[in-house]
Amino acid sequence: MPRRKQAVTIRHVAAHAGVSMQTVSRVINRDANVRPEMAERVQASIDKLGYVPSLAARRMGGSRSYLILALNDRERTLADWESRMGADWVDQMLLGGMLTCAKHGYRMIIELVDTHSDHIERELGAAIAAVRPDGVILTPPHSQNPLITRLLDEQGIRFARIGSLLEGPGFRLTMDDEHAARLATEHLLQLGHRRIGFVAGSPDYELSGWRVQGWRAAMAEAGLATDGLLKPGDFSYTSGVAAATALLDGADPPTAIIGSSDQMAFGALAVARARGLEVPSDLSIISFDDTPAVRFSHPPLTAVVQPIAAVSARSAELIIADCAGEEPSHDPVVVEASLVVRGSTGPARR
Repeated sequence: MPRRKQAVTIRHVAAHAGVSMQTVSRVINRDANVRPEMAERVQASIDKLGYVPSLAARRMGGSRSYLILALNDRERTLADWESRMGADWVDQMLLGGMLTCAKHGYRMIIELVDTHSDHIERELGAAIAAVRPDGVILTPPHSQNPLITRLLDEQGIRFARIGSLLEGPGFRLTMDDEHAARLATEHLLQLGHRRIGFVAGSPDYELSGWRVQGWRAAMAEAGLATDGLLKPGDFSYTSGVAAATALLDGADPPTAIIGSSDQMAFGALAVARARGLEVPSDLSIISFDDTPAVRFSHPPLTAVVQPIAAVSARSAELIIADCAGEEPSHDPVVVEASLVVRGSTGPARR
């Protein structure tokens, strides 16, 4: 039988580079005190020999776990998965976070926790005890939950807060939702729309308020009133149907509607169809998120693109840099959203 190829170990790398195993370990763990020329020399040997560091060995060799834990809202995530509605927040978060972690020799793990649960402290404590992460990425609404941030801070765990600018510990990152709502509103204003309805997201999310502020500001700058044009929602399809129905039943209905999620925009699209309204000739619709389904709706939805992968990647980078002793800035980080124009928006009807 053919002999099994001998695995490359840290000892082989050290011999090839002509350094000690401790030096190789320091390079692998990105020790800030290693001279750049020495790091390049060891890395060249690692690349040439094809050495893959063992995560278990790295964890045993120091105080770090080389794991980053991402927390997402349990109820909403499971609802999206079970309904198979095409929501890809978790996919994009893992895309950005996992690739960034892998580049730095880390791994990412995701856990689902109910932000409103009476047992949240126990659930989170169990996850932390099992994983022993070097850092945690918090997504909305966990990122603004004081119980979660306090627990992590008390345990000395680094964490990044996506979608929250509340004062307190942790790295703060946003996708500039206020600016994104302005982009959507200004696009409709340029098309001649003057009655632009807005469906707000869940009040549990800090970013829901930012989006409303952006819409209001753009309307005010255009000298337009917003009375009767704001309706509540919770990011769900059902709430989008209810909000669009209320808007179109008004005495002076809008010629355009912005939904704070793709699902709510789909709800508005369904209401328009049921009333015999053509989109966009009778009613223009814009959504937030730009999940895969919006490209295949009829018509395809103009949408605010949320840079979830980019903000997740940046969150991981900040945590890893802090672990390496680089002391990154704690000033809020903004990763701006963009607008993709498709077939659901057009000139306002005369």
